[in-house]
Amino acid sequence: MGWRDVGEWRTDPTFAMCQALVDGAELSSFVAGPFDVRAVMADIRPEAKDGFLLGEVPWEHFPQGNRVREAVHLLHTGDSPGRTGTGVVSGMCANDMRAAAVLAVPFLIRIAADTGHPHRADALAEVSCPARARYFGVASRDELLLHRTETYDDLYDGYGVEVSGYPAGWSIAAARAAITADTALLRSLLDDPDPAIRIRAAYTLATAADPEHAVRTAFRTRLAVEQDPIVRATLVLATAEATRAHPHPPTTEWIRERWRDRTQAPEVRLAAAIGWLCLTEEPAPGNLRAAVDDLATNERAHAMDALPWMAAAGGSDETGLRRCFRKMLHP
Repeated sequence: MGWRDVGEWRTDPTFAMCQALVDGAELSSFVAGPFDVRAVMADIRPEAKDGFLLGEVPWEHFPQGNRVREAVHLLHTGDSPGRTGTGVVSGMCANDMRAAAVLAVPFLIRIAADTGHPHRADALAEVSCPARARYFGVASRDELLLHRTETYDDLYDGYGVEVSGYPAGWSIAAARAAITADTALLRSLLDDPDPAIRIRAAYTLATAADPEHAVRTAFRTRLAVEQDPIVRATLVLATAEATRAHPHPPTTEWIRERWRDRTQAPEVRLAAAIGWLCLTEEPAPGNLRAAVDDLATNERAHAMDALPWMAAAGGSDETGLRRCFRKMLHP
Protein backbone atom coordinates (compact mmCIF):
# COMPACT_ATOMS: atom_id res chain seq x y z
CA MET A 1 0.00 0.00 0.00
CA GLY A 2 1.58 3.30 -1.10
CA TRP A 3 1.72 6.57 0.83
CA ARG A 4 -1.28 7.93 -1.03
CA ASP A 5 -3.28 4.85 -0.05
CA VAL A 6 -2.17 5.20 3.57
CA GLY A 7 -3.33 8.80 3.60
CA GLU A 8 -6.70 7.86 2.15
CA TRP A 9 -7.03 5.01 4.64
CA ARG A 10 -6.49 7.33 7.59
CA THR A 11 -9.56 9.31 6.57
CA ASP A 12 -11.74 6.18 6.46
CA PRO A 13 -14.15 5.74 9.38
CA THR A 14 -12.86 2.26 10.24
CA PHE A 15 -9.42 3.68 11.04
CA ALA A 16 -10.71 4.89 14.40
CA MET A 17 -11.78 1.34 15.25
CA CYS A 18 -8.42 -0.13 14.29
CA GLN A 19 -6.60 2.60 16.22
CA ALA A 20 -8.74 1.86 19.25
CA LEU A 21 -7.82 -1.83 18.97
CA VAL A 22 -4.14 -0.93 18.88
CA ASP A 23 -4.70 1.17 21.99
CA GLY A 24 -6.18 -1.81 23.82
CA ALA A 25 -9.92 -1.74 23.12
CA GLU A 26 -11.72 -5.10 23.05
CA LEU A 27 -12.68 -6.28 19.59
CA SER A 28 -15.94 -7.58 21.03
CA SER A 29 -17.05 -3.98 21.61
CA PHE A 30 -17.27 -3.50 17.83
CA VAL A 31 -19.15 -6.72 17.04
CA ALA A 32 -22.32 -6.15 14.96
CA GLY A 33 -21.51 -2.46 14.64
CA PRO A 34 -21.28 -0.37 11.46
CA PHE A 35 -17.65 -1.43 10.86
CA ASP A 36 -18.20 -5.16 11.35
CA VAL A 37 -18.25 -6.30 7.73
CA ARG A 38 -20.00 -9.53 8.73
CA ALA A 39 -22.97 -7.53 10.02
CA VAL A 40 -22.89 -5.19 7.03
CA MET A 41 -22.93 -8.13 4.62
CA ALA A 42 -25.82 -9.76 6.46
CA ASP A 43 -27.83 -6.54 6.18
CA ILE A 44 -27.62 -6.23 2.38
CA ARG A 45 -31.13 -6.86 1.06
CA PRO A 46 -31.61 -9.60 -1.56
CA GLU A 47 -33.31 -6.97 -3.76
CA ALA A 48 -30.19 -4.79 -3.56
CA LYS A 49 -28.03 -7.69 -4.69
CA ASP A 50 -30.30 -8.69 -7.56
CA GLY A 51 -30.89 -5.12 -8.67
CA PHE A 52 -27.26 -3.96 -8.27
CA LEU A 53 -28.42 -1.21 -5.92
CA LEU A 54 -24.86 -0.32 -5.01
CA GLY A 55 -25.96 2.84 -3.22
CA GLU A 56 -27.49 0.74 -0.44
CA VAL A 57 -24.11 -0.70 0.54
CA PRO A 58 -21.88 1.33 2.91
CA TRP A 59 -18.70 0.85 0.89
CA GLU A 60 -17.22 3.97 2.45
CA HIS A 61 -17.03 2.27 5.85
CA PHE A 62 -14.06 0.20 4.75
CA PRO A 63 -10.59 0.92 3.29
CA GLN A 64 -10.80 1.74 -0.45
CA GLY A 65 -14.48 0.86 -0.47
CA ASN A 66 -15.37 3.44 -3.11
CA ARG A 67 -12.74 1.93 -5.39
CA VAL A 68 -14.42 -1.47 -5.05
CA ARG A 69 -17.84 0.04 -5.71
CA GLU A 70 -16.57 1.67 -8.92
CA ALA A 71 -15.02 -1.63 -10.03
CA VAL A 72 -18.31 -3.48 -9.49
CA HIS A 73 -20.20 -0.77 -11.39
CA LEU A 74 -17.78 -0.89 -14.33
CA LEU A 75 -17.84 -4.66 -14.46
CA HIS A 76 -21.63 -4.77 -14.32
CA THR A 77 -22.37 -2.07 -16.88
CA GLY A 78 -19.29 -2.02 -19.10
CA ASP A 79 -19.80 1.75 -19.40
CA SER A 80 -16.17 2.41 -20.25
CA PRO A 81 -14.59 0.42 -23.08
CA GLY A 82 -11.18 -0.77 -21.97
CA ARG A 83 -12.09 -0.37 -18.28
CA THR A 84 -13.92 -3.42 -16.99
CA GLY A 85 -13.27 -3.26 -13.26
CA THR A 86 -11.64 -6.69 -13.28
CA GLY A 87 -8.66 -7.35 -11.05
CA VAL A 88 -9.55 -4.84 -8.33
CA VAL A 89 -10.90 -7.37 -5.81
CA SER A 90 -8.13 -9.91 -6.36
CA GLY A 91 -5.53 -7.16 -6.27
CA MET A 92 -6.78 -5.84 -2.95
CA CYS A 93 -6.83 -9.34 -1.49
CA ALA A 94 -3.28 -9.89 -2.70
CA ASN A 95 -2.37 -6.72 -0.80
CA ASP A 96 -4.14 -8.12 2.28
CA MET A 97 -7.05 -5.65 2.21
CA ARG A 98 -10.24 -7.71 2.11
CA ALA A 99 -12.87 -5.81 4.10
CA ALA A 100 -14.24 -3.73 1.23
CA ALA A 101 -13.54 -6.44 -1.36
CA VAL A 102 -15.93 -8.73 0.54
CA LEU A 103 -18.85 -6.44 -0.26
CA ALA A 104 -18.36 -7.13 -3.97
CA VAL A 105 -18.91 -10.88 -3.59
CA PRO A 106 -22.71 -11.11 -4.08
CA PHE A 107 -22.55 -8.77 -7.07
CA LEU A 108 -19.68 -10.67 -8.69
CA ILE A 109 -21.66 -13.91 -8.32
CA ARG A 110 -24.61 -12.37 -10.17
CA ILE A 111 -22.37 -11.12 -12.98
CA ALA A 112 -20.92 -14.63 -13.29
CA ALA A 113 -24.43 -16.11 -13.42
CA ASP A 114 -25.39 -13.81 -16.32
CA THR A 115 -24.72 -16.05 -19.31
CA GLY A 116 -24.68 -13.05 -21.65
CA HIS A 117 -22.09 -11.04 -19.73
CA PRO A 118 -18.74 -10.77 -21.54
CA HIS A 119 -16.67 -10.74 -18.34
CA ARG A 120 -18.49 -13.39 -16.32
CA ALA A 121 -15.43 -15.67 -16.09
CA ASP A 122 -13.31 -12.77 -14.81
CA ALA A 123 -15.94 -11.94 -12.21
CA LEU A 124 -16.19 -15.52 -11.00
CA ALA A 125 -12.41 -15.78 -10.71
CA GLU A 126 -12.51 -12.98 -8.14
CA VAL A 127 -15.39 -14.25 -6.00
CA SER A 128 -13.44 -16.58 -3.75
CA CYS A 129 -10.39 -14.32 -3.27
CA PRO A 130 -11.72 -12.66 -0.07
CA ALA A 131 -12.75 -16.07 1.31
CA ARG A 132 -9.20 -17.42 1.48
CA ALA A 133 -6.19 -16.10 3.34
CA ARG A 134 -2.52 -17.01 3.29
CA TYR A 135 -2.89 -19.70 0.68
CA PHE A 136 -0.33 -18.67 -1.96
CA GLY A 137 2.65 -21.00 -1.85
CA VAL A 138 0.92 -23.30 0.65
CA ALA A 139 1.41 -26.95 -0.32
CA SER A 140 1.79 -29.03 2.86
CA ARG A 141 -0.62 -31.66 4.17
CA ASP A 142 -1.25 -29.58 7.27
CA GLU A 143 -2.13 -26.37 5.44
CA LEU A 144 -3.42 -27.07 1.93
CA LEU A 145 -7.23 -27.03 1.82
CA LEU A 146 -7.30 -25.66 5.37
CA HIS A 147 -10.66 -24.03 5.81
CA ARG A 148 -11.96 -22.58 9.02
CA THR A 149 -15.71 -22.21 9.42
CA GLU A 150 -15.76 -20.59 12.87
CA THR A 151 -16.13 -16.85 13.41
CA TYR A 152 -13.35 -15.52 15.61
CA ASP A 153 -13.59 -12.49 17.88
CA ASP A 154 -9.95 -12.49 18.93
CA LEU A 155 -7.85 -9.91 17.13
CA TYR A 156 -4.84 -12.21 17.19
CA ASP A 157 -6.50 -15.37 15.95
CA GLY A 158 -4.99 -17.54 13.28
CA TYR A 159 -5.87 -14.94 10.64
CA GLY A 160 -4.38 -11.93 12.42
CA VAL A 161 -5.01 -8.49 10.95
CA GLU A 162 -5.02 -7.01 7.47
CA VAL A 163 -2.43 -4.45 6.42
CA SER A 164 -4.87 -1.72 7.46
CA GLY A 165 -5.20 -3.20 10.95
CA TYR A 166 -8.69 -4.58 10.26
CA PRO A 167 -9.39 -8.07 11.71
CA ALA A 168 -8.80 -10.44 8.82
CA GLY A 169 -11.02 -13.15 10.27
CA TRP A 170 -14.04 -10.86 10.04
CA SER A 171 -13.49 -10.29 6.31
CA ILE A 172 -13.02 -13.97 5.58
CA ALA A 173 -16.08 -14.99 7.60
CA ALA A 174 -18.19 -12.38 5.78
CA ALA A 175 -16.97 -13.56 2.37
CA ARG A 176 -17.76 -17.18 3.15
CA ALA A 177 -21.17 -16.21 4.48
CA ALA A 178 -21.89 -14.32 1.24
CA ILE A 179 -20.86 -17.33 -0.84
CA THR A 180 -22.96 -19.63 1.33
CA ALA A 181 -26.00 -17.38 0.86
CA ASP A 182 -25.67 -17.75 -2.92
CA THR A 183 -24.86 -21.45 -3.17
CA ALA A 184 -27.93 -22.03 -5.35
CA LEU A 185 -26.63 -19.61 -7.98
CA LEU A 186 -23.14 -21.07 -7.81
CA ARG A 187 -24.35 -24.67 -7.97
CA SER A 188 -26.10 -23.87 -11.24
CA LEU A 189 -22.71 -22.87 -12.67
CA LEU A 190 -21.38 -26.39 -12.13
CA ASP A 191 -23.37 -27.28 -15.26
CA ASP A 192 -22.16 -24.32 -17.33
CA PRO A 193 -20.96 -25.11 -20.88
CA ASP A 194 -17.64 -23.34 -20.21
CA PRO A 195 -15.12 -25.57 -18.36
CA ALA A 196 -13.43 -22.50 -16.86
CA ILE A 197 -16.73 -21.48 -15.27
CA ARG A 198 -17.27 -24.99 -13.89
CA ILE A 199 -13.77 -25.01 -12.39
CA ARG A 200 -14.15 -21.62 -10.72
CA ALA A 201 -17.65 -22.41 -9.48
CA ALA A 202 -16.38 -25.53 -7.72
CA TYR A 203 -13.40 -23.67 -6.29
CA THR A 204 -15.70 -20.99 -4.90
CA LEU A 205 -18.30 -23.41 -3.54
CA ALA A 206 -15.58 -25.25 -1.64
CA THR A 207 -15.43 -22.26 0.75
CA ALA A 208 -19.16 -22.32 1.55
CA ALA A 209 -20.49 -23.54 4.87
CA ASP A 210 -21.88 -26.99 4.16
CA PRO A 211 -23.03 -28.68 7.38
CA GLU A 212 -25.76 -30.58 5.51
CA HIS A 213 -23.33 -31.67 2.77
CA ALA A 214 -25.47 -30.16 0.00
CA VAL A 215 -22.46 -28.63 -1.73
CA ARG A 216 -20.47 -31.83 -1.52
CA THR A 217 -23.46 -33.71 -2.96
CA ALA A 218 -23.57 -31.22 -5.85
CA PHE A 219 -19.90 -31.94 -6.59
CA ARG A 220 -20.54 -35.68 -6.69
CA THR A 221 -23.62 -35.21 -8.86
CA ARG A 222 -21.68 -33.16 -11.40
CA LEU A 223 -18.76 -35.57 -11.32
CA ALA A 224 -21.08 -38.38 -12.44
CA VAL A 225 -21.61 -36.66 -15.80
CA GLU A 226 -18.46 -34.54 -16.18
CA GLN A 227 -16.21 -35.52 -19.10
CA ASP A 228 -13.36 -33.00 -18.86
CA PRO A 229 -10.52 -34.58 -16.81
CA ILE A 230 -9.33 -31.24 -15.41
CA VAL A 231 -12.84 -30.33 -14.27
CA ARG A 232 -13.21 -33.82 -12.78
CA ALA A 233 -9.99 -33.27 -10.84
CA THR A 234 -11.33 -29.91 -9.68
CA LEU A 235 -14.51 -31.50 -8.36
CA VAL A 236 -12.49 -34.06 -6.41
CA LEU A 237 -10.28 -31.40 -4.79
CA ALA A 238 -13.32 -29.21 -4.06
CA THR A 239 -14.93 -32.22 -2.36
CA ALA A 240 -11.77 -32.69 -0.30
CA GLU A 241 -11.74 -29.03 0.77
CA ALA A 242 -15.40 -29.18 1.79
CA THR A 243 -14.69 -32.38 3.70
CA ARG A 244 -11.79 -30.80 5.53
CA ALA A 245 -14.19 -28.12 6.76
CA HIS A 246 -16.94 -30.63 7.58
CA PRO A 247 -15.29 -34.02 8.27
CA HIS A 248 -17.11 -37.01 6.83
CA PRO A 249 -15.18 -40.31 7.00
CA PRO A 250 -17.16 -42.00 4.18
CA THR A 251 -16.17 -39.17 1.82
CA THR A 252 -12.52 -39.47 2.88
CA GLU A 253 -12.69 -43.16 2.00
CA TRP A 254 -14.42 -42.31 -1.31
CA ILE A 255 -11.54 -39.97 -2.19
CA ARG A 256 -9.05 -42.69 -1.28
CA GLU A 257 -10.77 -45.04 -3.72
CA ARG A 258 -10.44 -42.41 -6.47
CA TRP A 259 -6.62 -42.46 -6.39
CA ARG A 260 -6.54 -46.25 -6.11
CA ASP A 261 -8.88 -46.74 -9.07
CA ARG A 262 -6.81 -47.30 -12.24
CA THR A 263 -9.88 -46.66 -14.42
CA GLN A 264 -9.96 -43.02 -13.30
CA ALA A 265 -8.28 -40.32 -15.40
CA PRO A 266 -4.71 -39.62 -14.23
CA GLU A 267 -5.68 -36.05 -13.31
CA VAL A 268 -8.45 -37.36 -11.06
CA ARG A 269 -6.14 -39.86 -9.36
CA LEU A 270 -3.53 -37.18 -8.69
CA ALA A 271 -6.10 -34.74 -7.30
CA ALA A 272 -7.56 -37.50 -5.14
CA ALA A 273 -4.10 -38.38 -3.82
CA ILE A 274 -3.56 -34.77 -2.74
CA GLY A 275 -7.04 -34.53 -1.25
CA TRP A 276 -6.68 -37.76 0.68
CA LEU A 277 -3.26 -36.78 2.07
CA CYS A 278 -4.83 -33.56 3.39
CA LEU A 279 -7.71 -35.42 5.02
CA THR A 280 -5.72 -38.02 6.91
CA GLU A 281 -2.62 -38.31 9.04
CA GLU A 282 -1.88 -41.80 7.77
CA PRO A 283 1.57 -42.30 6.23
CA ALA A 284 1.53 -42.22 2.44
CA PRO A 285 1.34 -45.85 1.31
CA GLY A 286 3.66 -47.29 -1.29
CA ASN A 287 0.95 -47.65 -3.93
CA LEU A 288 0.15 -43.93 -3.65
CA ARG A 289 3.80 -43.02 -4.10
CA ALA A 290 4.02 -45.36 -7.07
CA ALA A 291 0.93 -43.82 -8.66
CA VAL A 292 2.37 -40.33 -8.24
CA ASP A 293 5.71 -41.35 -9.74
CA ASP A 294 3.92 -42.88 -12.71
CA LEU A 295 1.27 -40.23 -13.35
CA ALA A 296 2.82 -36.87 -12.39
CA THR A 297 4.59 -36.14 -15.65
CA ASN A 298 5.86 -32.65 -16.42
CA GLU A 299 3.19 -32.21 -19.10
CA ARG A 300 0.41 -33.25 -16.74
CA ALA A 301 1.77 -31.10 -13.91
CA HIS A 302 1.63 -28.02 -16.14
CA ALA A 303 -1.87 -28.91 -17.36
CA MET A 304 -3.08 -29.23 -13.78
CA ASP A 305 -2.06 -25.66 -13.02
CA ALA A 306 -5.53 -24.94 -14.41
CA LEU A 307 -6.76 -26.06 -10.97
CA PRO A 308 -6.77 -22.90 -8.83
CA TRP A 309 -5.31 -24.77 -5.83
CA MET A 310 -2.33 -25.88 -7.91
CA ALA A 311 -1.85 -22.45 -9.46
CA ALA A 312 -1.72 -20.94 -5.95
CA ALA A 313 0.59 -23.63 -4.54
CA GLY A 314 3.26 -23.38 -7.24
CA GLY A 315 6.33 -21.21 -7.42
CA SER A 316 8.22 -19.43 -10.16
CA ASP A 317 10.19 -22.55 -11.10
CA GLU A 318 7.91 -25.33 -9.84
CA THR A 319 4.38 -26.35 -10.73
CA GLY A 320 1.81 -26.59 -7.96
CA LEU A 321 1.43 -30.34 -8.45
CA ARG A 322 5.17 -30.96 -8.12
CA ARG A 323 5.43 -28.71 -5.09
CA CYS A 324 2.48 -30.38 -3.35
CA PHE A 325 3.90 -33.85 -3.77
CA ARG A 326 7.40 -32.72 -2.79
CA LYS A 327 6.07 -31.13 0.40
CA MET A 328 3.61 -33.92 1.18
CA LEU A 329 5.73 -36.95 0.38
CA HIS A 330 9.20 -35.60 1.21
CA PRO A 331 8.66 -33.01 3.98
